[in-house]
Amino acid sequence: MRLLLRADASPAIGAGHLARVVAYAERAVARGWEVAFSGRTENVDWLASRFSSLGVAQVPLADDAASLGSLASGFDAVLVDHYGLGDLRKEINAAGAALISIEDDVFGRRPADIVVDSAFVPAPRPSDGSGLLLRGVAYAPLREAVLRTRDLRASSAPPLHVTVVLGGGAEWTSTVALLLRALRDTSLPFVADALVRGEPSMPSLLPGQSMRVSEPSPRLLETLASTDVAVSAAGVTFLELCCLGVPTAAVQLVDNQAPGYRAALNLGLAAGLGPAASLEEKLPEATALLRELLSDAALRRRLSDAASSTVDGRGVDRVLDSL
Repeated sequence: MRLLLRADASPAIGAGHLARVVAYAERAVARGWEVAFSGRTENVDWLASRFSSLGVAQVPLADDAASLGSLASGFDAVLVDHYGLGDLRKEINAAGAALISIEDDVFGRRPADIVVDSAFVPAPRPSDGSGLLLRGVAYAPLREAVLRTRDLRASSAPPLHVTVVLGGGAEWTSTVALLLRALRDTSLPFVADALVRGEPSMPSLLPGQSMRVSEPSPRLLETLASTDVAVSAAGVTFLELCCLGVPTAAVQLVDNQAPGYRAALNLGLAAGLGPAASLEEKLPEATALLRELLSDAALRRRLSDAASSTVDGRGVDRVLDSL
């Protein structure tokens, strides 16, 4: 089987799409498939380097249906995880390949031979002639490193270790700064790692509190292995945190995260800090929620158990089995 992957990463859109196709590359290579990748990997070299270690060829960039159809010739299937590309099925099928399309509710939606939407509770989808629909968190794609880290998870010694991670985008520095203020205002002791591009303004700290700021890197999962509480965007990293069983306060960064954010709260998988756009005006509420999460061990256990039992990390294999 020959599989072509198409996704982008950048400071503006973050690294989530690329993380998902890396997960597909890992499991496809493990099956002995030949895998290639087409896309942009700006600002996420640490993640894109996984393609090299897997022996995945990086082929020319295809940015429209015609060029992707031409590139698809010789492949058995093309997997597209991209919001900006439109209808691709005709050109890819004409090249002799099946189209697997990754969508997040209406974002990235297109007709395909196999459609994957790994939302916690997918919304009704209008018929568009697509073939097999694989819907639900059972199909969530998670990298092998996440599954290995789950086996290594251990609580840290007091004070609690908090990790703030809002993905690979560069525009969330001010949001991180607000979250660090809210953590400080809990007045509780903690050690916090803030993983962010840029330099957020740092609050003055109270006794027993410390904060470290660094850019996202391959050491993220190493950090999460000892994280007692996470503050995360409601995107791909949140799914990884669920699989790891890290109690999490979730933030809705962008519109396409809204359905997943609401579903996660309704299912009891996370505490909710609300949309990033309203965080500053609701900072006292965010502080109160973080104070409760840091001080209530029973709440942390409930969130951890619910999240880890919901996301098992085997979604990619289920999709590849279907292909």
